[in-house]
Amino acid sequence: MPGFDFCGGQDITAGARVVGYRCGNDSMLRMKNITRRAMCAALSGWGLCGAGMGRGLAQLITGQSHVQPSPGRLESKLDLSSSSDLLVEVFRWARSQAMAYAFDEGDPVGPWYEAVEPGREGFCIRDTCHQALGAQALGLARFNLNMLRKFAGNISDSKDWCSYWEIDRYNRPAPVDYENDAAFWYNLPANFDLVDCCFRMYVWTGDRTYVEDPVFLNFYDRTVSDYVERWGLGVDEIMARPRLLNMRGIYDAHAKFPRARGIPGYNEGDPGYVVGFDVLATERVAFLAYSNLEGVRGNAERAQEFLRKAKAVEALIEGKWWNKPGQCFYQRLSANRELEGCGPRRATNVLSPDWRADVDPGAGGFPAGATSDEEVARLLDLSHARLEYPEVSFSRIGDLVTHLMGVTLDFQSPLLAAVEGGWVEVTVRTLSGLGTAIPWAEIRNLPIRASEVTVRHEGTQKTTFTNERGPALIWRAGFAGRHEKLAVNLQPIAANVETAEDGRTISSVQVAVGAGGQVSVSTLS
Repeated sequence: MPGFDFCGGQDITAGARVVGYRCGNDSMLRMKNITRRAMCAALSGWGLCGAGMGRGLAQLITGQSHVQPSPGRLESKLDLSSSSDLLVEVFRWARSQAMAYAFDEGDPVGPWYEAVEPGREGFCIRDTCHQALGAQALGLARFNLNMLRKFAGNISDSKDWCSYWEIDRYNRPAPVDYENDAAFWYNLPANFDLVDCCFRMYVWTGDRTYVEDPVFLNFYDRTVSDYVERWGLGVDEIMARPRLLNMRGIYDAHAKFPRARGIPGYNEGDPGYVVGFDVLATERVAFLAYSNLEGVRGNAERAQEFLRKAKAVEALIEGKWWNKPGQCFYQRLSANRELEGCGPRRATNVLSPDWRADVDPGAGGFPAGATSDEEVARLLDLSHARLEYPEVSFSRIGDLVTHLMGVTLDFQSPLLAAVEGGWVEVTVRTLSGLGTAIPWAEIRNLPIRASEVTVRHEGTQKTTFTNERGPALIWRAGFAGRHEKLAVNLQPIAANVETAEDGRTISSVQVAVGAGGQVSVSTLS
């Protein structure tokens, strides 16, 4: 269907539970800047939307299907209990819905989960990157590795170092997004997003495939060099680049792919901007990820080079792209070379640890709530229309783990091992995000590298960490505010007080939790 692609799907979300299109309605279908009337006119011309077919194509109903128990369906060991019945209900819905999308039944593509519009039987590069953390928490590390490797292995010079935007279960580029290497759909943040995702999955799993497999290594190297050069994304040229690059053949403004082969952002509804903020934001995290990956491989000079490149992109963002009067980052560079749009409002121009928090939702952003209670309310809200969209359930699991339960991983480059006697590659951090409304919550069987752990928060004052299975882990138990001492198994211990990247004051202690061990840390007041 010319002009349409429904991987991200952000712009067709409706307040009600009816989305899609209706013949004869003049409202904009903002995904590709085409009116619904024009769409139906085109469909009518193909004999696909007339009086006899209007009922079948008039609308897409969402939010009405419910996951039912099914023999043989993949199950996740991840579990959660809480004093909040609503939290448990949301978790169980997200877990069952996400696992219903996971398949390991001999498809040609290998183990995979849906990460695209329902009905497409495939996975899109953008959505896979944004669903991967939730999939990891659910025990789908093997699926992530297979899917990410499929994208990494399909970059090519003939596609200007892009991969396939979407791959189906038959191990093909999805026909809706690909005709040939000269005509296909691709959003330019995708390669950067994928580099960052592969690094994050290495941190969570410790799987050396991500740092040793030639397929991944070629993808990383090509992305931070050839891809950047081919698409005019270097820090010294990105502000002067044209919107369209690497055109093949005679340009046809009415064809689907000429304007979509290298969309300079995840925003697919605006055909006029030159580059989106999300390109720079993902490029920065990709350079940081690449620096860390090179550090894991022992390449100190290369790691330092791309740390400097990441800092250069960061300086460009925090300098030119900061809208001081609006207290936000500009979201795009217009065709007139003017910065415009306003992302989520924030107090300073310091970038968030998660790039999505600084990006408008229409371009893939996912701003967190301003307070813990607002964030809890956001995570427990299932009132929007698109519950069948796979990204909703998978990302909800990921956010419950990292935001509400506050479980994150700190990575330290092996290059520091020579100068830091207490070096470990990964430290598990916790910081309760329960807010004031949830007395306690516990998440169990969370896979972290070779271990499975349980984390229990009692409000924001006490956390218990259990290493259920696997080798010893280093745990840093964090609590909001300034605390001179924290109680470790009831024994007062001097706390480390630091300022987090988001500006909050955090007090913490670091303890080793051996195999089968359990440690509790609490505030003294």
